[in-house]
Amino acid sequence: MTKIEQLADWIKESQRIVFFGGAGISTESGIPDFRSAAGIYQTETASPYSPEEILSRPFFNRHPEVFYDFYKTKMIHMEAKPNPAHRCLAKLEQAGKLTHIITQNIDGLHQMAGSKKVLELHGSIHRNYCMNCQQSHSLDEVMQSSSVVPICHVCGGIVKPDVVLYGENLDNQVLAESIQAIASADMLLIGGTSLTVQPAAHLITYFIGKRTVLLNASPTAYDHHAELLITEPIGSVMNEVSRLLP
Repeated sequence: MTKIEQLADWIKESQRIVFFGGAGISTESGIPDFRSAAGIYQTETASPYSPEEILSRPFFNRHPEVFYDFYKTKMIHMEAKPNPAHRCLAKLEQAGKLTHIITQNIDGLHQMAGSKKVLELHGSIHRNYCMNCQQSHSLDEVMQSSSVVPICHVCGGIVKPDVVLYGENLDNQVLAESIQAIASADMLLIGGTSLTVQPAAHLITYFIGKRTVLLNASPTAYDHHAELLITEPIGSVMNEVSRLLP
């Protein structure tokens, strides 16, 4: 039996699967992970600021125009579409097998694929709000703004993406729901994440079920904890899994 066949069998036997994922699930949709995007940025520009600095809350407050220049050109990929991994997870939710997706991604591709129970640890590019009056603004409004820094059409305040920047805390409600979901799962499927970003990576320690599956192209510090380790591209793996499921 191959590892992918083993995974498909375990999915058939499980009733409360939770998927915990990161940037690796979206790279096959054409969205570079942050390190790659940061690398591209640094080779293209002579900016005195590092990407980590640009994507921090203090920097956003001081230099929103520099933030938005980087954010719009390197963090937003309007053309991206869900890949087989996103679609397989949506299929598992619809079949009543998967209870939650917990993602570190901000791209909204899980919802685009049809998933409903998505916990976004780091927020979403699709939600934006005025820092002054809290008016909501769409991603299209942000991208099509006549100025580099999008301005609220209600009060003229600065619009901020609802994404967690360096120096900001994760949403306590999302964290609590994520912990509850993982603690209640009978199978934890981890995919496309190096498990190095804290506090998000710590969440998997709340899993007390019996089957941990790790799908990641490169090694992680958690590899030895997994009952099943698959190092092939997650999109092709989940595409094959989907084919093996009823």
